[in-house]
Amino acid sequence: MIKHTMIVAFDQPLPDTELDQYLADIERAMLESGLVQSFAARRHLPVPGEEAIPALIATAIVQVSLPDAEALAEAFASPGLHEVIGRWQSRHPYRVAWANHEALV
Repeated sequence: MIKHTMIVAFDQPLPDTELDQYLADIERAMLESGLVQSFAARRHLPVPGEEAIPALIATAIVQVSLPDAEALAEAFASPGLHEVIGRWQSRHPYRVAWANHEALV
């Protein structure tokens, strides 16, 4: 099994309803691929002073579990996911950092 963890950072703050919709859209698109075994997403919990650090600061964290690297590549090739990403990027630009790894615990 492989975990794909994404750190999603929107360029501008989003209203809670918009962030909820983004996360729901990503979840739907990933699950519709038929390859994702689990999906979890959480909001970033800000702490005072973090904005002074020149790093990618998350808006949300998304983690999906898939059987293997091939399934990950196939899931990310799905047209539905590309549509969701394109739609959201055009309305609310964001950056993503990610890591593919084994389960942490």
